[in-house]
This record gives sequence, structure tokens and C-alpha cells, in this order.
Amino acid sequence: MNTSNTASDSKNMKGSSRVVLAVAAVALLILFTTPIWKITLEAPQYPEGIGMYIRIDNVTGIKPNDLKNINQLNHYIGMKEIVPEAIPELKWMPWIILGLAVLGVAAAASGKRPALYTWTILFVVIAVVGLVDFYMWEYDYGHDLDLENAAIQVPGMTYTPPLIGSKKLLNFTANSWPYIGGWVAFLSMGVGIVLSWTEWKRGKASRDASGNARSAAKVAASLLAVSLFAGCTTGPAPIHYGEDTCDHCRMVIAEPRFAMELVTSKGKVYKFDAIECAAAHELAASTDVTAWVHAPEDLETWIRAANAEFIQSAEIHSPMGAGLAVAESRAETTIYPVDSQLLSWTEVVESLSTARAPGIPQ
Repeated sequence: MNTSNTASDSKNMKGSSRVVLAVAAVALLILFTTPIWKITLEAPQYPEGIGMYIRIDNVTGIKPNDLKNINQLNHYIGMKEIVPEAIPELKWMPWIILGLAVLGVAAAASGKRPALYTWTILFVVIAVVGLVDFYMWEYDYGHDLDLENAAIQVPGMTYTPPLIGSKKLLNFTANSWPYIGGWVAFLSMGVGIVLSWTEWKRGKASRDASGNARSAAKVAASLLAVSLFAGCTTGPAPIHYGEDTCDHCRMVIAEPRFAMELVTSKGKVYKFDAIECAAAHELAASTDVTAWVHAPEDLETWIRAANAEFIQSAEIHSPMGAGLAVAESRAETTIYPVDSQLLSWTEVVESLSTARAPGIPQ
């Protein structure tokens, strides 16, 4: 697996996602040409209804005199007059929408997932803040009443126009819904949310694949290290007594007290059923080897032959008849046969130098 491509996939958007994001961002420019919101009032005295559009930078009547009529009706119950020039949000909104459009196109151009996530989160925050601000404006509009100058006074009456949906006040029914620009904005934001979700899932899959690749690489590296370590070890290997055969005479290795091993500098292990077989092999060896033998007091422990002593006697019946065995540690109570002699490993090898034993291929 190409981990560099996987890492790239975990950060970059698909080409189709970039195109869709760019289209969603550019679509926001429609808000400069069509209203964002539509509010209408229905009543018996207005059979055709009256209403107003909330645009990106203005508030206008649906029909030429609708805004004027709405302000007159509001005056009767003490509500404030709607003056577009006095609404600060209408001055900020064009810059906010233009900024979102530019940032969205820039995110698509970069192709980076973090840029998409940032744009989507910013869009959602602006939308939520905008709706909350709109609701607070409506709340203030219906609660901060000038009842002293109101022609119609209803004690305790307050009114919050609907944010979305319909609501009745006296004989009027108010309807508030997004208009073309509002639906485009919601659709654009929805596209950003869906793209962010799908790209996050795709990135997660890529990261998981990358993580699996890295894990596999680590496992492979560990196995390689273990194999290299095992291949380069200079220590002895276990002998399966009664099964393994001597690498010199091919006899089955039966007794630990006579067994030996030679380990080459490259870690290859040769096993022998007798000390004399190991000595013969060392004489013929073409590479450096290290000789190992069992400790006489603990036949499960290996020690270097260079650190051991060997005893040779006619009374010792070694597998190949040379009468060689590992000597026990010297002590006053140690009793050896009368004809025995103690030898170092070097002396053992030298004593068998005339054996002319065949070498084992390295």
C-alpha cells in the first residue's frame, strides 16, 4: 500500500466534493438578487393579504404600499415602525454573505478537508446567530410597545411574530417563511454539512487504512528484527535429545553430559553427540566458531567450552570412544579415575588434531 497516497487521501477532498462545494459557495450570491425571508399578514380587511420581504440589505413591501400599511397597523397597537435604514444587521449582511462565498470558493480551491470543516462550522454559527438575532428582533418588536400612544390598547398584550410558521394575533394571521434566498442559503449550508460528513468518513477510512498500514509495517519490522536477531544470535540452541542427530557422525544425540554445540559468527548452530565430534568439527571449520557445553552441575545450562574443564579417561564411555566428558568443578572431595587427565577445550582440540575428521560445510 502506498502510505503517502493514503496520508494524502486523509487530508484532501475528492474532486467532485470540491466542485460541489464551489457551487454551493457561489450559489450564495443569489441572495444579492432575491429576498431571504417573506412575512405576510392575512385579515378580513385585507383579502389579498399584505406582506414584506427581508432582503440581504433592505426590507421592502411585497406590494408597493405593503410596508407602509404594516407600519400603520403596528402603530394602532403600539408596535415600532419598521425602518430598514435603522436595522444594523442589513448593513453587515452583504459582507457576511460575500465573505462566506469567497471562503467557500477558497476552501474548494485548496481541496483541504480542514478548510471545508472550517467553512461549514462558520456557516452554521452564522446561521444560528442570524436566526437568534432575528427572533430577538421580533421579540423586541412585539414586547416593547408604546401603549400610551396606541389607538388599540389590550392590557397585558404582548406579541412575538413567528420565526418560522404561522401565528394569530387578534384577527390577523402572520406567516413567516424563508424565501428563495433563504432556501438557497439553507441548501448551501446543508451541502456543506453533508460534504463535511462524507469527507470526514472518507478521511477516517483513509486514516484507518494508513494506521493499519503503519501497524503492518511495525509488525513486519518487528518480525524482521526478531528474525535478524535470531539469525545473528551467538548463543546455543535447544537440543531435542533422542531426536536430533550429530552434525559430524549422524548418530542420535542421547546424553546431555556428552553433548556440545558449535555456533558460527553468523549464528548457525551445529549439534554434536560427543565432545570429540565437536572438536573434530572445529578442527575442520573454515569460519570462527564458539563452542558450548552443558555445565556438569546443571545439564540444562549452557556454558562456553573455553570456561569449562574436560576430563579424559579410559573409564569414561563417551559415544565415540574418546573417553571425554566435562569435568566437575574442582573441589577436595572430587575423585577422578587414576588414569584421568584434565584438559582445557584448546587442549582437547589439539589432542584430536590427528583425528583427520571430515569437516562440516559452513
